[in-house]
Amino acid sequence: MAWPTDGTGAQTVTTNANFIPELWSDDVIAGYKKNLVVANLVQRINHNGKKGDTIHIPVPGRGSATAKTATAVVTLVTDTAGVKNISINKHYEYSMLIEDIASVQSIDSHRGFYTNDAGYALATQIDNDLSALWETLQGGSAASGWAKAVIGGDGTTLYDDATTGNGTTLTDAGIRKMIQTLDDADVPQTERALVIPPVERNTLMGLARFTEQAFVGEMGAGNTIRNGQIGDLYGIKVYVTSNAPNETADDGSTDYRVGCLFHKDALAFVEQMSVRSQTQYKQEFLADLFTADTIYGVGELRDNAGVAFVVPA
Repeated sequence: MAWPTDGTGAQTVTTNANFIPELWSDDVIAGYKKNLVVANLVQRINHNGKKGDTIHIPVPGRGSATAKTATAVVTLVTDTAGVKNISINKHYEYSMLIEDIASVQSIDSHRGFYTNDAGYALATQIDNDLSALWETLQGGSAASGWAKAVIGGDGTTLYDDATTGNGTTLTDAGIRKMIQTLDDADVPQTERALVIPPVERNTLMGLARFTEQAFVGEMGAGNTIRNGQIGDLYGIKVYVTSNAPNETADDGSTDYRVGCLFHKDALAFVEQMSVRSQTQYKQEFLADLFTADTIYGVGELRDNAGVAFVVPA
């Protein structure tokens, strides 16, 4: 048989399509970043590519000024800084085995769905881990039944999960009281965030101070009451997340959701390995194994820099 002069019969990227791994990192990272809510609002520590399993963060105390007496020596400020330890102990992955027949016969958009879903799943896990720490603020502890959280209605009364619980809907007075709690603790007024479950968005849209031009200063198409966009409240940015923690009262049937008003320094997110995407062809399955994973840690930094609140679901 004569040798073909036009390359007919050669193995090409088309015939070898099922043997060529595809790295979908960009798509996964885009989906991951888009779905992060809480993680983008806390102190973020980049530990990418570094060794170790614990981050030690010094926590200095507040000093005070001293009146200077003529001819006397200055008064020294002495402080033994505390330390916050954050363990990097969370490794989560999203994996899928895509058989050749499924890859060949599926429409092109199937890749976009699963890569976006991988990013969403990893982002959701990180936000869940961070929002679970809201329970430790104001002297609380994990799995304490949100004993140090307040109810949304007045921002003062502690949540009690006895019988049907006592969580109440957010009010203007309740929000102002929680703001005062942070103010009284000398928490900086900048870089605060109010994160609410979807059920409370409807409540905020009914508060005049959140929607009316007289309070928010927005006009025309930018007016919140017209476009429904979540914006600022008393200079604090408001965010809605469906990942807000769930709480069930002792009766086992009365459900609540938890939100939080906090400063950036209340919590920390340590990222040791950012989202990584890999594919490997598995000949024994005639399929591509796709995996996205990340390694990180979360922890509380400043106990008095946030207030969790409980509202009806």
